[in-house]
Amino acid sequence: MSRIVYVNGRFVPFEEATIPIMDRGFLFADGIYEVSAVLDGRLVDNEAHLARLDRSLGEIGIRNPHTIAEWTRLEEELVTRNNLREGLVYMEVTRGVAERDFAFPPEGTPPTVVMFTQAKTVSANPLAERGAKVISVEDLRWKRRDIKSVALLAQVLAKQQAAAAGVAEAWMHEDGFVTEGGSSTAFIITEDGRIVTRPLSTALLPGITRRAVMRLAEENGLTVEERAFTIEEALAAAEAFFTSASAFVMPVVEIDGNRVGGGQPGPMTRRLRDLYLDMAKAG
Repeated sequence: MSRIVYVNGRFVPFEEATIPIMDRGFLFADGIYEVSAVLDGRLVDNEAHLARLDRSLGEIGIRNPHTIAEWTRLEEELVTRNNLREGLVYMEVTRGVAERDFAFPPEGTPPTVVMFTQAKTVSANPLAERGAKVISVEDLRWKRRDIKSVALLAQVLAKQQAAAAGVAEAWMHEDGFVTEGGSSTAFIITEDGRIVTRPLSTALLPGITRRAVMRLAEENGLTVEERAFTIEEALAAAEAFFTSASAFVMPVVEIDGNRVGGGQPGPMTRRLRDLYLDMAKAG
């Protein structure tokens, strides 16, 4: 049976889904997206994802077409129609369809809304058992990285560099310090057990999984320190990991061909992943 997707108020087979060529998401990357994980057929930490979607839309002046309750109902309907047990729900809202012009279209132009699911193993991911390898790349993005924009060309190039190098992720850096991963938040764990990640600003996306992992760490008596760190510090760390809606907590065992810690997933990272999985399964 064909995958069912959602386009502007209709659930349709994937093969029948179309968007006009004058859609501003296609012409200008003028839109926002969000991704929620699905585990055991249930959405994970979804309200936080929808709150970030609402914030990003507001930052670029697009009216949110749905309330949190409406978004949730649509997501759950899509999960049910596709019989999705584990994977992702992708949501995108663009400024809509209008004649190509850089200025915003007339007030009242309806936004375009697209949603689809992707089946993916996120809980028993084999990569989490052996650990991920990453490379470092220069951060080439714009200055409002806190907005979850569909303009992802710099991340595409970074992730392609990672793919070409045969590794799982690229850690972007600027002015000597790590900003974040191509599609994730970067963390290190120091020799004395402090969990370190960069503080929020316009330089990076406010990760939803980041926030949940930090909260779980603090609730379990672990020390979290928000500050910038360098690739050199990451290489000297006891452990490293990254977080995202699709990876949850992913151990990093190698950066630029150099082993991190013992070159295998460390005990604190494993504990954080277990804590997050317990939270996700509890619903």
